[in-house]
Amino acid sequence: MTLDPMGAAVWVLTDPRAGTAAQALGIAERLGLPFRVIELEWGRLARLPIAWPSLAGLTAEARRRVTGPWPLLTFSAGRRSAPVARWLRRHGARAVHCMRPGLGAADFDLLVIGAHDRPRPAPNLMEILGACHRMSPERLAAARAEWAVLDALPSPRVALLVGGPVRAKGMRPEVAAAVGHQVVGMAGSVLATTSRRTGTLATEALSAALAERPHRLFRWGEGGANPYAGFLAWADAVVVTGDSVSMLSEALATAVPVFIADPGGLGPRHLRLRESLAGAGQARALGEGWFTRRPLDEGARVAATIRARGWGVTGTGDATKWKA
Repeated sequence: MTLDPMGAAVWVLTDPRAGTAAQALGIAERLGLPFRVIELEWGRLARLPIAWPSLAGLTAEARRRVTGPWPLLTFSAGRRSAPVARWLRRHGARAVHCMRPGLGAADFDLLVIGAHDRPRPAPNLMEILGACHRMSPERLAAARAEWAVLDALPSPRVALLVGGPVRAKGMRPEVAAAVGHQVVGMAGSVLATTSRRTGTLATEALSAALAERPHRLFRWGEGGANPYAGFLAWADAVVVTGDSVSMLSEALATAVPVFIADPGGLGPRHLRLRESLAGAGQARALGEGWFTRRPLDEGARVAATIRARGWGVTGTGDATKWKA
């Protein structure tokens, strides 16, 4: 993949939320064509359900970024970006959208939606497990080389990815501590990282729980290089709290057992995600036995579908030679 800031036939509309943007970027990167990134910024109207193809939800600055020549293919994710993608489709682009678009679902050429969101059957629907992301095999291989120092930690190395409640103010410290103690019991060493939603108190409780084992703890917002991809690349198993769709999906890019820790208070959507992954043999509940699984790369599967439908190059490498 190369990134071409101007003149590319493929555009990626990136939401300000990193996890949402990663879904669109991940598919574009797997497709392997040059693409232009259009950074979206939301104005007040973005809060409303915009029923028509429109740029009205964008700030004035973001609207200025949406200039021709128009793309032949767009990738987007999230409800607020859907009207923008539909507007570009009116200008001749194919539109591939991740997550529920809200209104105008029939306007898209392809909707990529997780099974846990219970999408309605539709001709343009592609149902996937979890969510698309940017944790490609190439990125994991590069991270393994970059973070070779982690090889010195005792095996089994267990990566622990800690999220937090979607709308509450941080994970409860006792929950973080309990998960940490349970992971310590199965690990020779622990590679732990917290997220924006974990909170300071829960992070410190986790740190105390991990003290009895060799470990590395990367706190959210900590300076220096982020070892997240390195943790995944060197893990012999991965444990993820069940409140994070993004981290669970990224963990599935590895070839090691993935275990889901229940932090309590999970809503129906996250419970359905856990059930769908367990049903596919891709994850188990924390505390169940170790198992074998194959890496899951839904982004690559979506990219392959796009190529099979002819929404890309003819094989010449020229992205302007479009196949209908």
